[in-house]
Amino acid sequence: MSATPSIPRRIVIGMHSTMPEAAACAIAIAGWLQDRGMLAVHGTLDDTTLLGRIKNGDFDLFVAVGGDGTMLRSAHLCAPMGLPILGVNLGRLGFLIQVGREEWQAAFDKLLNGEYWIENRMMIRAEHKRAGKSLGTWHALNEVVVSRGASVHPVHVSASVDGMLLTTYVADGLIAATPTGSTAYALAAGGPILPPELRNILLVPIAPHLSVDRAVVLSEGSSVRIDVRDGSDAVLSVDGQNPVGLADNDQVEIRAGDYAARFVRFGDPGYFYRNLTGHMNQNPSIGLPR
Repeated sequence: MSATPSIPRRIVIGMHSTMPEAAACAIAIAGWLQDRGMLAVHGTLDDTTLLGRIKNGDFDLFVAVGGDGTMLRSAHLCAPMGLPILGVNLGRLGFLIQVGREEWQAAFDKLLNGEYWIENRMMIRAEHKRAGKSLGTWHALNEVVVSRGASVHPVHVSASVDGMLLTTYVADGLIAATPTGSTAYALAAGGPILPPELRNILLVPIAPHLSVDRAVVLSEGSSVRIDVRDGSDAVLSVDGQNPVGLADNDQVEIRAGDYAARFVRFGDPGYFYRNLTGHMNQNPSIGLPR
C-alpha cells in the first residue's frame, strides 16, 4: 500500500474488444468524467494509436473495463510506465477487480475526492535460455508455467532456487506464481492463497507423478531456474499467452520483476479477505445445465 497520490486528470479507458457491453460502459465513463472537467478518452486494447499514447505517458490513470483477462493485459501494458489501473468488472470472477459494473459512479466519486490508495502487486520476470543464449524475456502478473504441450506424457524438469537444486519433478508441469497468481492457475493446482502484498514466488507442481507434490513458497528475493530434462513437447506459457516451445536442456530463469502492477483501491486493505469467499463461490460452472 502506498500513500494516496494526486487526483488524476488525464484518464484513458481501455476496454475488452469482444465484450459488447464494454463499449457502452467505456463511453458512459468517459462522458461522466468529461462532464467533470477531466480529459477522458476510450478505446480497445487493440487500438494501436491509443496504446502508443499510453506508452508516451499521455495519461495518469488507466481504467480497464472487462474481466480479469482485461486486467492482465492492462497490467502488461501499464506496469512498465508505473501507470495506475482502476478495473471495472464486466466479467464473472473479478479476482483482480474491486469495482462492479453497477458501482463505477460511486467509485469515481471517491476517486475524484482523493478517497483511494494504490496497491502495488509484484510481477515476475521470466527469461528463456538455450545453450546460454537468451531467446526471450517476459513479465507476468499471475504465473509462468513450464508444462507438457499436446503430448499426454509428463515433462521432467528440475527446479533450482538461488543456484541450489531444490528437486526434480515428473509432472504435467510446474507453475511459478506471484501472490496475485496464487488465486489463479496455482490455486486450481492445489496451491495456497497468498496475501497480494507479499513479494514471494510460489512453486506449484501440476499433477506430479512420484515427485514432491507440495507447493513451495520461496523467500522474498529468491530466484528460481527451471531446467527441462526431458521435455518431449514442453512449452512455456506466461499469463496464459501463446505458448513458446521448449527443447531439452532449455532453462527458464524467474525472479522478481523490474516493475510492479499498480491498482487503484478503495477502503481498507482488508478488502481482499472480505471478497475472497464470495469469489471462491462463483465457479461459473456451478448451476449450469449438465
